[in-house]
Amino acid sequence: MVAAAETTLQGLLEGTKQYQVPLYQRTYSWTKAQLARLWEDVRKLAEDRVDNPGATHFIGSLVLAPSPANGPAGLAEFLVVDGQQRLTSLTILLCAIRDHRAQHEDPKHRDRLNQQYLTNPWEQGQRRWKLVPTQADRDAYVACLESSPEAGGVDPVGVAYQFFANQLAAADDPDDPLDIERIESAVITGLALVSVTAQPGDNVYRIFESLNNTGLKLTQGDLLRNYLFMRLPVRGETVYQALWLPLQSRLTSAELELLFWLDLVHHDPRIKQTDIYAAQQTRLEQLRSEEEIEAQVQRFSRLGALLRVILHPGEEQDPDVQRRLERLSAWGTTTVYPLLLHLLDRRENGTATSAEVTSAMLYIESFFVRRLVIGRATANINRILLSVVTEMDRDLPVDQAVHSYLSVGRKYYATDESVRAAVRSIPYYLNGRPHQRNLVLRWLEESYGSKEPVALDSLTIEHVLPQTSTSEWRQMLAPDLGPEENVGEAHEALVHTLGNLTLTGYNSELSNSSFPVKRVQLGKSGIVLNQEIAAQDRWGRPEIHARADALAERIISIWRGPTEQAVDQSVVPWDVMNKALAELPAGSWTTYGDLAALIGTAPVPVGARLANHPVPNAHRVLQVEGTVSPGFRWLDPNRTDDPRALLRAEGVQFDQYDRADQAQRIGTEELAQLAGVTPDDLPERLPRPRADQEVDYAARFLEQLTALQGPAVATATQVVLEAWIAIGGTLLFGTRDETSCFLMARDRRHELGDVWPATIYPSGKFEVVFQHLSVRPPFGDVALRKELRQRLNQLPGVDIAAAKIALRPGFPLTVLTDSDARDALLDHLRWFYDQAQLPASEELIMV
Repeated sequence: MVAAAETTLQGLLEGTKQYQVPLYQRTYSWTKAQLARLWEDVRKLAEDRVDNPGATHFIGSLVLAPSPANGPAGLAEFLVVDGQQRLTSLTILLCAIRDHRAQHEDPKHRDRLNQQYLTNPWEQGQRRWKLVPTQADRDAYVACLESSPEAGGVDPVGVAYQFFANQLAAADDPDDPLDIERIESAVITGLALVSVTAQPGDNVYRIFESLNNTGLKLTQGDLLRNYLFMRLPVRGETVYQALWLPLQSRLTSAELELLFWLDLVHHDPRIKQTDIYAAQQTRLEQLRSEEEIEAQVQRFSRLGALLRVILHPGEEQDPDVQRRLERLSAWGTTTVYPLLLHLLDRRENGTATSAEVTSAMLYIESFFVRRLVIGRATANINRILLSVVTEMDRDLPVDQAVHSYLSVGRKYYATDESVRAAVRSIPYYLNGRPHQRNLVLRWLEESYGSKEPVALDSLTIEHVLPQTSTSEWRQMLAPDLGPEENVGEAHEALVHTLGNLTLTGYNSELSNSSFPVKRVQLGKSGIVLNQEIAAQDRWGRPEIHARADALAERIISIWRGPTEQAVDQSVVPWDVMNKALAELPAGSWTTYGDLAALIGTAPVPVGARLANHPVPNAHRVLQVEGTVSPGFRWLDPNRTDDPRALLRAEGVQFDQYDRADQAQRIGTEELAQLAGVTPDDLPERLPRPRADQEVDYAARFLEQLTALQGPAVATATQVVLEAWIAIGGTLLFGTRDETSCFLMARDRRHELGDVWPATIYPSGKFEVVFQHLSVRPPFGDVALRKELRQRLNQLPGVDIAAAKIALRPGFPLTVLTDSDARDALLDHLRWFYDQAQLPASEELIMV
């Protein structure tokens, strides 16, 4: 017997109470996606309560069981049977609100919120906490509860705290003294929960099991099909044979779900893919007759045929439309599908021509390319694309409507001047997805119209000025240095820009070779991009900038710019820097030069920005040697503490000369990961091969590896891969231009989902995917990720800093050529595989 009652966070937390997460529960595991959904609910509720103070928002249930130790008085203890992720997130949010208000408004908020909602002030020890997480989470949770320097670390609890702290800082309007108070009120009294309390003596573990005992679930497509044919008692068999079976033969189950989502997005771009069935059912419930339901199935069938063409452009009859579909398909952004479906639907309905559809798709391609070039490939891209159909002008021809919509507002459809400025300075190689960067270079090469056939799909990106600097290259850069500029900063500012990049056919001779050696090799190439570089006598800043200028003009000529209504958005992207610094974990640091290279400016403007604007974690920015800048000062004029003391408290190690440990430095490439300009790299499932082309990705991986790293590294890597298979693991290969290899310990069919410890890249990196492991059982437990890091750091030449446990760090594949290191790595991989094989009953599902 259970008792259920609607309550609020105030009702749950006020009074002398304690909520204990049982040992069998999973550790705290919410990701930023879930935190963002909670924050958006809170933010919107706070706005709604301005006009309607009594507004509430339901966020789910909480299943509790009273502790057998409870007496008639004193501390009331409850076990959290279901809902611990939600409850933990809310208390972490309260900690962040408390700290923000105490710092920016009045210190009294600290004691007020602690005494009312976060602690039992008259209890001692652990009984003082309102919430007692599992042991693995307690240190991180208590750091937030006590506002210690360790709060906001790289563990999931710390990430949640830092996320909410950043959101509060962004939401705090200096001209609105009540905005954070409204957010607090919304959290405490506006979020509604149903509290379900079991009775004493109930088996809480069995309750937990029943709540999470999920078998093979029907897909949303299955549910919608069942609903439709439930509404067709008479015509069902006929409709199924005539319409549904052909539709089902054209599209896979996942593609059917995509179709139903695209249909909804045409009318409401806010519809989530997780809400397909509910939203379609709501729409279909308005229909009354079988004829109306049959008409809907017929409409789905017609749209399904159009989606089939989008997914398989080779089936399109018009060659110009086919080419544009192929290029957008290669780009790999599925959120463009609603617009493509709309364009093809308009053509079929006679309200658009093939020429207009082709022109509209070229504007979309130009939009993608120009955003990538200026370092804004991912900024709000999904929201923009999903809104085109509903917001563009229906009175204009469809291509003009698309062009006009993409050109106005802050959509980063870069003007010609923005392109010219960005190509010189933005780290092109770190922005967007790797295959998109490669595509643009391939399309640039195609634009030269060379008569010599070159297999462009087999080429990878080459840094002419290499990523790892050598004495010869430092000498090459030295004559171009400005006042007070060092070679390291110049190298970082140039190495990832478009002017320094080209395409190579896996020539291992290039690598870190000097320019005279590279010049000879590039001169032998049939690629025009390489021949232009080979024509240069040297390769320093002037030459890289001159090539950047030439490429900018070619980009401008190939990919149409926005309308004249577009505004120049070539300002320094300080928001990208702020995002990277906000995500910079405790126990790490970065440099002015690293940040400058990330956003395409110079170290001096970065220093000036940090000195004069509120920027998160500015104290974690040091000089390249790891020392505090002599000109560093806190933004608060009353603050005089030594930033080194704070950094030490956060976990940064300093040597006797007050230089921070370089192993804890977060460089430009990792800053790009933190800022989100380099999206996550995930295992790609092999697509349905074309009838005329089947690719052996394993062979291509080995071919690229041997060409780029040489036979010794390739052989050592092959030994590791074969041993991984002998352990019981499998290999999954990426399908992009650089064929990556994922060491899979579980695949997606496993009841706990897929998991892999590392990705191997032919370009020379053994990447450890801590970032992905943090949301995959059992490695959501930060203790396991820490153990993996400690194990790998035993290998010679490997030193992964603790702060990088939230990233995707790695080490060079050359480490594997040492037989002892290789054997030790295999021992650690075997340990990982064993951990990944825990039965589902031992690794309980997140609640």
